[in-house]
Amino acid sequence: MEILQPVRWKRPRGYSHGVVARGTWVFVAGMVGWDNACEEFDSLDFVDQARRALENIVAVLEEAGARPEHLVRLTWYVTDRDEYLSSLERLGQVYREVIGRHYPAMSVVEVKGLVEPGAKVEIEATAVIPDGEGEPGRPAVFGENRNTHGRGEDT
Repeated sequence: MEILQPVRWKRPRGYSHGVVARGTWVFVAGMVGWDNACEEFDSLDFVDQARRALENIVAVLEEAGARPEHLVRLTWYVTDRDEYLSSLERLGQVYREVIGRHYPAMSVVEVKGLVEPGAKVEIEATAVIPDGEGEPGRPAVFGENRNTHGRGEDT
């Protein structure tokens, strides 16, 4: 994986302009900041929800044998730009606690609302496990998944 930084461009803070990577791709659906076991929010605080959304992304990455440093792109959907901007210091701290000091290409988009009532942030992720690293393509991912069996989602 290589971070792309054009020579004459100002170095971004908290993200990268681009990333090039080769390996097994992992696509993570938009994660909101709730407890996925019960689909309920522990908090209505923006940063708390962002922490949980990032933790949810890490949990999905682990299912593929990936780690946070394999992230190549994050797209953040926020319902309140001002709340996002006023939370940057706390948000940066939480990000480093969950993801570390790895800053993939990122976009932040303000949206009118999210599908889940009470959600303030939703984050999509893409990761690439470098060739020869990790355990990509675990059989459950491509065959009968124990978590979706019986719900018609394993075809």
